Amino acid sequence: MWHGLLAKAAPTVVTGVVGVAAYEALRKAVAKAPLREASVSATAWALRVARDAERRAEEGTERARLAVADVVAEAVERAGEEVQPPPANSADVPARKAVPKAVPKARGAKR
Repeated sequence: MWHGLLAKAAPTVVTGVVGVAAYEALRKAVAKAPLREASVSATAWALRVARDAERRAEEGTERARLAVADVVAEAVERAGEEVQPPPANSADVPARKAVPKAVPKARGAKR
């Protein structure tokens, strides 16, 4: 009677022992894994990529600004007039005087 029960239980016990051994091995491997080092490396790589993208965008912006300045300079030269270049930022723009808005007449008012 016991032999039959042991024969049926043996594969289950072996499977359980193998499962526990695999779990313990995996747990130890994960505990030793340099997760922080990998995270720092990935973040450093992302920062380098972002810095490079920012530098390229700034270079492209500067090229576009210079191209527009060349076109404006050539247009001024062809026009033969001395034209003030537009200000670089809004702080250089002189303040305008306030222009009163026209007040709409009320409905039904005679002209």
